Amino acid sequence: MSATTRTARTRTYLMCRPTHFDVTYSINPWMRPEKPTATELALIQWNELHGILTGLGHDVQLIDPVEGLPDMVFAANGATVIDGTVLSAKFRYEQRAAEGPAYRDWLAERGYRVHDAEHVNEGEGDYLFTGTRVLAGTGFRTALRSHVEAEEVFGREVVGLTLVDPRFYHLDTALAVLDDDEIMYYPAAFSEGSRRRLEQLYPDAVIATDHDAEVFGLNAVSDGRNVVMAAQATELADKLRDRGFHPIGVELTELLKSGGSAKCCTLELRGGAGSTEG
Repeated sequence: MSATTRTARTRTYLMCRPTHFDVTYSINPWMRPEKPTATELALIQWNELHGILTGLGHDVQLIDPVEGLPDMVFAANGATVIDGTVLSAKFRYEQRAAEGPAYRDWLAERGYRVHDAEHVNEGEGDYLFTGTRVLAGTGFRTALRSHVEAEEVFGREVVGLTLVDPRFYHLDTALAVLDDDEIMYYPAAFSEGSRRRLEQLYPDAVIATDHDAEVFGLNAVSDGRNVVMAAQATELADKLRDRGFHPIGVELTELLKSGGSAKCCTLELRGGAGSTEG
């Protein structure tokens, strides 16, 4: 595919400083509590990501970190927000359970319409909005029943995708939305049926190599032109340039020790509080 002229659109993101970041438990293959973790380095790397996003003109809001919730830095997991409506997160593991109410309360206090989740879902970790439909992950965290709930809450088509590789335990570790109905993904992370579905829906998708997936290159934040992503995902960056995107590398190696990168750190606030925009 030849390069296309891309247009960036200003977004609003919610982020949380990794003030209390540490790896003290293991709920995915990346988390190894026996390995040293440097909170100061995590803060430096997070600040770089924050600076990139604000430098691109995006509105970045902050939620206060809560002591005892070391993974609260991964704001994407805190909820899903579409058209000013919120589906709160309901975490599978007890270690992260309190993050859901923290994000729900922040959003409710600012006038967002909040739906308290009945079924397990981990926010934008497993719900990615393309502009027309919601791509929804399941297999490790978000319950399949939550997909029906999300379709009812948002009034949007929800396409279920099954993850099969525990290293890619959330959808946003294996797939990224680049622009309206344009994606990049790692086929090996998905079941055979889900791969066929993605091939059908997105025949021109950008495909990640093993290496680029393993360095979390797909855990990326795109505004339609600029794609903020792991600096180590060099082949993926080249493919994006060929499509007219502007990849921006960022070092988030410390946060990767907990299984997160750029996308994990950002929750997009779509529509604004009380918005009725489609």
